[in-house]
Amino acid sequence: MTAILTLNAGSSSLKFAVYGAAAEPEILLAGQVENLGPVARLKLKGAPEQEIGPADHTTAVRTILQAVEPVLAGRRVAGVGHRIVHGGKAFGAPVELTADILAQLATLVPLAPLHQPHNLAAVAAAQEAFPQALQIGCFDTAFHRGHPFVNDTFALPRHLYDEGVRRYGFHGLSYDYVTGVVARERPELARGRVVIAHLGNGASMCAVHEGRSIGSTMGFSALDGLPMGTRCGQLDPGVLLYLMAKGMSAAQIEQMLYLESGLKGLSEISHDMRTLLASDDPRAAETIDYYVFRIRRELGAMAAVLGGLDAVVFCGGIGENAAPIRARIMEGMEFLGLHLDTEANDAGATDIGLGPTEILVIRTDEERVIARAVARALA
Repeated sequence: MTAILTLNAGSSSLKFAVYGAAAEPEILLAGQVENLGPVARLKLKGAPEQEIGPADHTTAVRTILQAVEPVLAGRRVAGVGHRIVHGGKAFGAPVELTADILAQLATLVPLAPLHQPHNLAAVAAAQEAFPQALQIGCFDTAFHRGHPFVNDTFALPRHLYDEGVRRYGFHGLSYDYVTGVVARERPELARGRVVIAHLGNGASMCAVHEGRSIGSTMGFSALDGLPMGTRCGQLDPGVLLYLMAKGMSAAQIEQMLYLESGLKGLSEISHDMRTLLASDDPRAAETIDYYVFRIRRELGAMAAVLGGLDAVVFCGGIGENAAPIRARIMEGMEFLGLHLDTEANDAGATDIGLGPTEILVIRTDEERVIARAVARALA
C-alpha cells in the first residue's frame, strides 16, 4: 500500500496531509503546525490541540513527520507534494523537483522571502525522510499564467517585463480548488464572472472568468494588494525611496514590509484577526476599518476587470471563519447586486447571499490540489 504526503508551508503555519494513493486521493490524516514562533501548536483533525513550544519551519517538519508515523504504518510514501509559492516565468504546472529545478527555484527567494525558503526547506526534509519518493512541486503562481498583458505588466521600461519583472499573482492553489468546486457544484456560475477573496494571514483577490484568472490583487511579490497579517499590501513606491533616503537598508525595509506591517504593524497589537476582533483597543478598530476598506476597494476593481459580477466567494482562514468581516465587506455593496443574508452568514452557511449576485463561502483545500498533482505524476 502506498501513500501521498503533502506539505504546505505558509508564512506562519505548516499544513500537511496524508492520502491514500489513488486517482482521487483519499484523506487519511490532516493537520497543521500553526502560530510558528515562541508558542507553536500542533493541530490534528479530530484530536486535541498540542502545544509544542518554540518552533520554526524546520522544527515543524520534524514534528509533522513524527505525527504521521502511526498513519503510515504499513504504507510506503510514494510521493510528496509541496506548495511552492513562486514559480517565476518558467513553471506553470506541477513538476518533479530535481536538483536543477530546486536550484532555479532558489533564485526566486528574494521575490517571496516569507515562503520560498521554507517551501524549499520542506523539500529537503522530505527528501531526507523519504529518499525513494517522487517529490512534486505545485506553484501558487501557476493559476495566474496567461493573464492579459495589461494585467501582467507594470509601466516600467519594457526590457524589465521581458526579464521577468511582472505581476505573477499568488494563492493559485487555493483559487484552483475553489474554481473546481464551483465548476462541479454550480456549472452555470463557473461560466460567469467570479471574484474569489482568499483572506488569511496572507490575502489576495482574484478575478476569474470562465474558470480562468484574468486579474489578481497581488503582483511581482507576495507584498502587493490587500493588507495581510504582517505584510503591508499596496504601497506607494515613493515611500520606499523616502525610507532609503532616511538611511534604511534594503534588509531593514524588507524586514519591515514582510514581518512588521499589515495588521500587526498598523494595530501594534497582533497579526491575528481573532485577537483584533476581540479587542476594545481603538487601534484594533482602526486596523479592521482599513482592512475592510481595502478589500471593498479591490472588490470594485476586480468587478471592473471582469466587466460585471456574478458571484463573490470567500475562502481562507478569515474569509471562511470571520462572519463579522464578511458582513462589513458587504455593507453598501448593493450596487453590485450583493445583498447579504445576515442569518446565513452568522450561521456559517455556504450560500450567504440574497441578491442577484451570489455570495458564497467555500472552505479551500490546497492540500487536495497538491495531492491530485502527485497522484497524476505517480500514474
